[in-house]
Amino acid sequence: MPHKVSLSRLKLTDFRNYAGLSLPLDGRHVVLTGQNGAGKTNLMEAVSLLSPGRGLRRAPYGDVVRAGASGGFSVFATLDGMMGEVDIGTGTEGGDEGQARKLRLNGTPARTVDELLDHLRVVWLTPSMDGLFTGPSADRRRFLDRLVLSLDPEHGRRAADFEKAMRGRNRLLSEPRPDPAWLTALERQMAELGIAMAHARHELVGLLSGLVEAARDDGPFPSATMRLSGFLDGEWQRPAYEIEDIYLGMLQDGRYRDAAAGRTLDGPHRADLMIRHREKDMEAERCSTGEQKALLVGLILAHAGLVGGMTGHAPVLLLDEIAAHLDEGRRAALFDRVDALGGQAFMTGTDRSMFDALGERAQFLTVSHGGIVP
Repeated sequence: MPHKVSLSRLKLTDFRNYAGLSLPLDGRHVVLTGQNGAGKTNLMEAVSLLSPGRGLRRAPYGDVVRAGASGGFSVFATLDGMMGEVDIGTGTEGGDEGQARKLRLNGTPARTVDELLDHLRVVWLTPSMDGLFTGPSADRRRFLDRLVLSLDPEHGRRAADFEKAMRGRNRLLSEPRPDPAWLTALERQMAELGIAMAHARHELVGLLSGLVEAARDDGPFPSATMRLSGFLDGEWQRPAYEIEDIYLGMLQDGRYRDAAAGRTLDGPHRADLMIRHREKDMEAERCSTGEQKALLVGLILAHAGLVGGMTGHAPVLLLDEIAAHLDEGRRAALFDRVDALGGQAFMTGTDRSMFDALGERAQFLTVSHGGIVP
């Protein structure tokens, strides 16, 4: 059983519709119920900001600050983390767009928010992800990269550096006479970073596929088959240095084509995550809405289990409106699966009775107008 990472206190200041909130938690799962618009998802979003990035809504930080507040926002949490008990404080000093958020660990400024990954991993499932299988490939790449980041903290930096190098190459190609030496240097950087990114994605897909296969007959959720497509298909059994050379050649050969297109047409930024319903042998995008939801729930739970198994620490799991479209039997099975992961989960819903199967395993809180009511 992986170590349980759990929050014991959550404090918000000028965050969304919360002017101020200090919430003691007892380490059990947390069920947040209340009317739509009460602020349940806002609380989940605050917890999601205990990981790198912009959280489960991917909102600009200026939008997160409470309307009418004169400064920025803050999220403070005390938790039993991967390195022991820690106080985490993060937020902004003002409501301006484009500013970076600050991070303090036990009162000491951190160099980057990536240091959060030393203390906890956060995995989430929200209603906005329901269109994952039918939406654009960029959404699936972003979804996959978030899964990779939970296991490989360097993945986000590699992806950012690749994008920076690619933008530099695109700018050079737009010039009448680009410097060939500088162009080659950028392409070598893209090849090294791009193949490392793609390898991390392939490794995650392989690990997750193995876990899904092992649990395919254990539970109420259908299993998924996954593969990556759209970038160097069929080449991934080669050594990494050979694949880098292949990609570098593609970039060099494609300069005129990419210059005419105004963008780089080959690379990991063009890959797609292909998912099928295993039992029906059907593409996920052709499945019913309910089947797609069940596939997505199964994937998230499998990934949470993978994170716990590989890091030795169960992730904090955020499940927004998770019970709304499940029958009573499937809800009970879901809660058992969540509990078996060994971590702390935050769940939301409008009807408390939908979570009755959790019993004493959860702390039940009612959210109303930016506060917690008895």
